[in-house]
Order: sequence, then structure tokens, then C-alpha cells
Amino acid sequence: MTLTLSHVYSGKVRDVYALDDERLLMVASDRLSAFDVVMGETVPGKGRVLTGLTDYWVGLARAVGVGESALLTCDPAAIEAAVPGFAAETELYGRTMLVRAAEMVPLECIVRGRLFGQAFEEYRREGTIHHMPAPAGLDLCDPFPEPLFTPSTKAASGHDENVDHARAIDLVGERTFLAVRDAALALFALGAARLAEVGVVLCDTKFEFGYVEGRLVVCDEVMTPDSSRLWPAEAVVPGRVPPSLDKQPFRDWLDAIGWDHTPPPPPVPLEVVDATAERYAEAYERVTGRPLSDWYGG
Repeated sequence: MTLTLSHVYSGKVRDVYALDDERLLMVASDRLSAFDVVMGETVPGKGRVLTGLTDYWVGLARAVGVGESALLTCDPAAIEAAVPGFAAETELYGRTMLVRAAEMVPLECIVRGRLFGQAFEEYRREGTIHHMPAPAGLDLCDPFPEPLFTPSTKAASGHDENVDHARAIDLVGERTFLAVRDAALALFALGAARLAEVGVVLCDTKFEFGYVEGRLVVCDEVMTPDSSRLWPAEAVVPGRVPPSLDKQPFRDWLDAIGWDHTPPPPPVPLEVVDATAERYAEAYERVTGRPLSDWYGG
């Protein structure tokens, strides 16, 4: 990028730049992370998938009146109006969001519709999920009677910590806790219903929220393959690990080769990179009903 912008932050996937006190540019890279470690290889098109899906979900949520978002636009022409010179940065097309700066809520707002991942491991060991009572007799991939709001802390480094509702209220206060809980559950319901229409199960997903001028808004990515587990509905069998349209097969590959989840990351073969890129593109296309080539930067 040749633009001269004030760099604010670089995360595992995104780079954030400030335009002024009220607006930011968030650029989704093609970097691939797993277990909080960034791989040495990149996944072609991944940043466009994350951005395009976020734009899709935010637009759908706005259309049906489910909450507000920090996202202003992903349209390169609209971004050019706010950031002169952006039009020449064609490599950023489709990967860049112009967003409102928000005062972030220090919780990862996870909603779980089915039993899987860390939740399954804790459930099998303790009979709880995020240290809270859970329905008895569930197997891997089973749906919960109702989606569960299971927050975690946002760690500045290292791993986030799963917390129960009481601890989350201690961290952010009851009013904010109830607001993010209700907003996360509403977005999950919207996403699960839409995905069911295209034969995809939303197992779980993670949201981040913040306040803009006193209003709660969803921030960062929304129901993407990085932040969600997305399963082809026809392949979900209780007790078995289903195929996924997300990052889980890559995590499984890392476990299969015996990596201990600590840096440095192992080299990732080209065929694993290509398979991951194909899954991400398929997720975008199944959800939106449009080819990825039609999204900005295609």
C-alpha cells in the first residue's frame, strides 16, 4: 500500500488505519492463523471472502432491522471519496472496510448452536460449557435446545479465557452484558436461518461489539469462515466430525501432523493452502449466491 495513513494496529489477519477520530480503514489480509499463531503462507482470496461475507451479513441485518454495524462501506469508489488515492490501490479492493471507530466491549461474544470444539471437550470432562451447567446426554455435533451465549475474554496476547455469565457481568457490567448477549443471539438466529436456506449449518460463531455515540454496534467480521464453523447440512452426523466450509479442517491438519500450537508454525504444503482457499470461496458463494469473482477486486 502506497497510501500514507496512520497505522493503528495489526492483528493476526487485519491491519487497521485511522483516517480521523471517527473513522478507520480495516484491511483484511490473506494471512492464515490457527491456535493464535500466524502461518508463514497466505491463502489467496481469503481477505476478500472475509470482507465480502461481512458486508453481506451487515446488509442483511440492516434490511431486517437486526442491530447496527460499525461498517460504512466496502465500495472502492466510496472509500476513494473518504481516502483520496485509494482508487489506485487495486490490491486493496474487496479487502477493505471503511468503518466507524468504536469503543470496544472487552468480550468475545460467542454463540453456540451445536456442541463442538472446546465446548465439547469441557462438556465431556466436566458436564459444563464455559463453566456453566449444560443439558445432559448430548453428543458431538448435537444441537442445543436453544443457542447458548458463551463469552470469553479478549486477551491482548495469548489465548482468550472462556468465562461464565457472572464473570462477564463483572467485566463489562450487567447493562452491557445483556445488550451484547441479546444482539449476538439475534444475529446468530438471522445467520442460522439464512444458512439453513442454502443447506449450511451454523455450528457456532463469534462476534465483537462496541459503542458508537452511545449505540451498540457489531464490529470487525461477521459470520465468516474465520469466525464461524459452517457445515454442509447433508454431512452432519451426531458423534462424527463433519466436513467444514471454514478453518476447522486446517486446524485438524495441524493436529494431525503433531504440531504443538506454539511458534514457529510448520510449513504448509501448497495443496493444503489451495484446499483452504477453495473452502473459503465456496462458503462465500453458497451464502451469498454469487461467485466470488463478482465481489470487489475480482
